[in-house]
Amino acid sequence: MEGTIYSLIPAVLMLVLVLLTRRVILSLGIGIIIGAFMLTGIDLKEGLLLIWSLFSTIFVSEGALNTGNLYLLSFLFLLGITTAFMTASGGSKAFGKWAVEKIRTRKGAKLLPAILGIIIFIDDYFNALAVGQVARPVTDRYKISRAKLAYYIDSTSAPITVISPISSWGAYIIGTIGSILAANEISNYQALEAFILMIPANYYVFAALLLVFLTIFLKLDIGAMRTHEKRALDTGQLTNPEGDVPGDLNDEFKQHNNGKIAHLILPIGALVAGTVATMIITGIRNTEGAVDLLAIFANTNVNISLFIGGLVAVVTAGVLYAGQAGPKSGVSLVFWEGIKAMLPAIYILVFAWMIGDIINQLQTGEYLAQQFRQADINVAYLPLLIFIISGFMALSTGTSWGTFGIMLPIAGEIAAVTEPAMILPSLSAVLAGSVFGDHCSPISDTTILSSTGAGANHIDHVLTQLPYAGIAAVAASVGYILLGLTGQVWVPLLATLAVVVLIGILIHSYTSSVEKK
Repeated sequence: MEGTIYSLIPAVLMLVLVLLTRRVILSLGIGIIIGAFMLTGIDLKEGLLLIWSLFSTIFVSEGALNTGNLYLLSFLFLLGITTAFMTASGGSKAFGKWAVEKIRTRKGAKLLPAILGIIIFIDDYFNALAVGQVARPVTDRYKISRAKLAYYIDSTSAPITVISPISSWGAYIIGTIGSILAANEISNYQALEAFILMIPANYYVFAALLLVFLTIFLKLDIGAMRTHEKRALDTGQLTNPEGDVPGDLNDEFKQHNNGKIAHLILPIGALVAGTVATMIITGIRNTEGAVDLLAIFANTNVNISLFIGGLVAVVTAGVLYAGQAGPKSGVSLVFWEGIKAMLPAIYILVFAWMIGDIINQLQTGEYLAQQFRQADINVAYLPLLIFIISGFMALSTGTSWGTFGIMLPIAGEIAAVTEPAMILPSLSAVLAGSVFGDHCSPISDTTILSSTGAGANHIDHVLTQLPYAGIAAVAASVGYILLGLTGQVWVPLLATLAVVVLIGILIHSYTSSVEKK
């Protein structure tokens, strides 16, 4: 089964079930069971033992605690507790009232998460969760659906992080590029210079970012997103009432009547300061030799940084809440409600990790890469094919980083052997395809965290984002076709953006005519 076409079965089955049933945990669970039995030759005992092993290794691996996963899961709980304190203190309500005075239009409320998503480029996890906490009170006030907020978060976090050299993604990619250049004896440019030169050829990223702002200014509510936005405006129901909503509180406590904006801003500020400071400290400690900003972000420990930042935020929010006078709910109740609010996200993330491990053991990514190697490829269209393969790989495996690790060396090797001038566009296509697949995958951790940060039902976020990701992917494909025809980078980029604008105008014109009728 491993490394063959049959290795696609769990991933494809899971994706089909998610779309048909809209029950993400059930779909993931079936994918895990099928994959486990495939790996064990349909042996019931061995299959069950493998499933238990997949679950237990999330927490303990090779006799030691799996601290990376534990820190991330703990951070999600800390984020839920912080949110509960900010809500119970009346800070979210106070910020919402202030925002209504300062941000006077629904369009302005939509611009807030989009702009914040671009400004916070250090890490995609941090981006997704921090932007959601700041923007949610504002978007809620203006009856913007949580699905739309999740789309804004997801379609700015990974795209901006993957083209930023000073980010956790950028640092990892630059390190990988350095080894690829050395392995293929390419000395025309250094790794950082190559990364900068690759940015304009990452067509999907720019298409996705442009589309975010077109949806704001042209009101492009496509497919299921239109249903969510209409329900939010007409009824004030911001989420799908039929689905679980990670990050939402159950109103078991009363919000304080005298909350201040500081009760929201100070915990968020503590989260940002604690996370960034720890990223810098861990980066310095883990760096051997010369220490510079790029080296710091290449060697930082993101998960422990998020945990420390979350801990600082909880302490700050808790102290502020404890200092409030007047009738209020008990600290223990607020604490527990914050934990319960994050349980749906935790369940989905744990199941996503388990099926990701199954897919890895089945060597699904390696199979796709091998098929790519064996294909008879016209070198001019190498970036286009790499974009498509990387997109499908990230969609199936749910990981951008895993796709980077497999596809970047392969793309570099093929381009170096066939046409060295195509090496940077080919590497860019890997990054573009990986982000595209990540945006479409229900088992992607960044997709899960985006829905968590927005307080949206996870499958609603996946389904509403798909049309926008598809539009950006079509535009990017046009760009890569033109790159193959012209050998240029900038002209195809302009063409990609033009295609996005044209599609946006056509959709806007169509929906406007329908509304008039």
